Parts: sequence; structure tokens; C-alpha cells
Amino acid sequence: MRLHGYFRSGAAYRVRIALNLKGTSVEHAFRHLRKGEQRAPDYLALNPQGLVPTLELGDGTKLTQSLAIIEWLDETHPTPPLLPTDPLRRARVRAFAFAIACDIHPVQNLRVIAAVRELGGEEAAQAWAKRVNAEGLAACEKLIAGEPGPFCFGDRPTLADICLVPQLGNARRFGVDVAAYPRLLEAEAACKALPAFADAAPEKQGDAE
Repeated sequence: MRLHGYFRSGAAYRVRIALNLKGTSVEHAFRHLRKGEQRAPDYLALNPQGLVPTLELGDGTKLTQSLAIIEWLDETHPTPPLLPTDPLRRARVRAFAFAIACDIHPVQNLRVIAAVRELGGEEAAQAWAKRVNAEGLAACEKLIAGEPGPFCFGDRPTLADICLVPQLGNARRFGVDVAAYPRLLEAEAACKALPAFADAAPEKQGDAE
């Protein structure tokens, strides 16, 4: 398999974590988002959206969208599971993951920040990203306030943790005071103690700058 990504992409970071948790080896291909390499014709042939990640399977199949890739991994490589077996618990884990992947991450990603920068300048762009992260993470803190730890939903990492760790990294880059979210930080600390998360960190990737 080949994973097309970018070291700082939160979405690609999620997939790296999931692959590591599953013990699945993959070849990495790097697409520098700030240089626009994701819009090159050869890459658009793989992913018409011009986004990372894209996972190429051995038979030539292309998978896009990080959560779709991760759920495919969970279904084809079931150990360790990334979702609970109980339907209600699965719904809660997914709700937390979607809160990040659908409501926080997309509106502070590179394309949106560039658009805000064009409209209001660098200060407005940074303020927007900080606000989106702070408000979204505050809600996530409440979503798991009553859940047992140390991870988001118990004693092992799930899809929720896979989404949380990259987003906290983004929040820090935009100057969010993450100390306001002690329950999220507890889960992050438990995750970062695992090699699967540590080895997926942006600074450990081959294209890190």
C-alpha cells in the first residue's frame, strides 16, 4: 500500500496512526500542500478533490477521506478494534470523531485559512483558526467529561483518539491554551505513550520541515 500525505496534514496524521495501530506497513509518498503539489495533474488523477490523504491499495484501488480509510482499515484488519462493539458506544465514539473531522478541522484547514487571509489578512486568519479550535475543543471536552479514561472512551484508543491527537497539535500551532481541556489532555497523554501515535507524529515523517 502507498499513503499519499503531508507531514503536517491532520487528516494524513490520523491515517498514519490507524495504520500503526493495526501494524500495517505502507509506503509513503509526500505531497507538499504549501507548494500546491496536491493539485498536480498526476495527483488529481488519484484524488480528484486534490486533498490528502489518498491510500493506494496493492490492486490499484484508491481510497480517499481519512475517516473512510480508517473505517476500511478497521473492517479489513479487525485487531485491535478502533470502534466499540456496542452500537450506542460506537455512535458516541463516531460523534466525537465527527465533531473534529467534520466541524473543526475543515474550517481551519489550509484552503480555508488562505481564503480568510485574502479577505482579512494574516491576523484575521490566525484569529479565525484559533477561535474554531478553541470552541470546538471546548465542546469535545464536554462530550467525554463523564467517560472513563485514560483514553477518550476507556482503556484503549479508538477512532476518537485518532482524531483528537492531530487536532490538539493544530490547536497549539494556532495559539490555543489547551490547558483549558484537562480531559482531552489526559487522553492525549495516554495516546502519546504508545509507539503507534508517537511514530505517526509530524516531526517524525520523512517530509518534515
